[in-house]
Amino acid sequence: MSKTPVYLETKSHYEILDGLRGVASILVIAFHVLETFTNGNRFVQIVNHGYLAVDFFFVLSGFVVAYAYDDRWGKMTQWDFYKRRLIRLQPMVIMGSLIGAALFYFQSSGAFPLIAATPVWKMLLMMLIGCTLIPVPISMDIRGWQEMHPLNGPAWSLFFEYIANILYAVIVRRFSKLLLSVLVVLSACFLIQYLVMGPQGDVIGGWALDKTQLHVGFARVLYPFFAGVLLCRMGKLIRVKGAFWVCSLLIVIVLAVPRIGGSEHLWMNGLYESFVIVIVFPLIVSIGAGGNITGKYSIKLCKFLGDLSYPLYITHYPLIYVYVAWVANNKIPLGAYGLFVGFLLLITSIIIAYACLKLYDEPMRNWLKKRFLMKPG
Repeated sequence: MSKTPVYLETKSHYEILDGLRGVASILVIAFHVLETFTNGNRFVQIVNHGYLAVDFFFVLSGFVVAYAYDDRWGKMTQWDFYKRRLIRLQPMVIMGSLIGAALFYFQSSGAFPLIAATPVWKMLLMMLIGCTLIPVPISMDIRGWQEMHPLNGPAWSLFFEYIANILYAVIVRRFSKLLLSVLVVLSACFLIQYLVMGPQGDVIGGWALDKTQLHVGFARVLYPFFAGVLLCRMGKLIRVKGAFWVCSLLIVIVLAVPRIGGSEHLWMNGLYESFVIVIVFPLIVSIGAGGNITGKYSIKLCKFLGDLSYPLYITHYPLIYVYVAWVANNKIPLGAYGLFVGFLLLITSIIIAYACLKLYDEPMRNWLKKRFLMKPG
């Protein structure tokens, strides 16, 4: 029996949004490098709100998913949608797990107390599970940080991204604008309530498989993702000259703002993050989607940053683990030496991500598309 092909015409990209994703990915690495020197003190982190880049990614994802698929449901089934999303995301999830496994024993330090006692078979088991993106319980931790993906921590956000995609495909795609608006408002209330009245005044978390961290994870994904979907459906884009540079500057500013309110007034920082996630990030996406790039070099820059963004985000953290171990083992202080090595880490992360993109991700996705998304005839 011949297969029924699932072919959809390729849509044009929002080049500025692609570029902004890359800008945010680079800021994530800068945040993680600098975070190494704070001993886990969220009140003194440099690029203090760098973790909000994940929430920005969720807004972008919702917008892009709605743009790519909202008008295609008469031409594809749910399984067709899942195949397309898996082909886009899963190859680099696997690569991130493999890189995490390759570097695991180089990360042994007091910062990761379980590594030295972890047998190879258990690490390899975590690698295989990580390739599926199935989260592991705290009882299976092999690092000491209680991550649901202990070889590659940022994979937690892909786990929630998949959940949001499933919710979109199963039910939300059928929502009217009014019903979707109700969902977005309720999700915003859920997020703001946690931020303003919760125990920490920020959205740091979501990476462990327990009640508290799952609460954080769902609070982080529901509003941004479906706000992005709603923004796309409303089509209210903002035209601004130099949109890419304006949006990039806004992202840098909101992520670099120091902690607000201190430990005695957690709600103040919660209000700030609520404002950024609920208002500023959709505004940035609206400006980015409404802008145009005409310069040859600007187009190339946005394409490069967009292509690099996902591989960079999903492969950089094993290097951060190594960096954390190096800083801890050698008692490296915040200074020129440590920052120089951190800069080398950033460059190395970009090189690894680009190599993964060109030598593995793009060829693999092209093969999978030909295998599962063939053009008829």
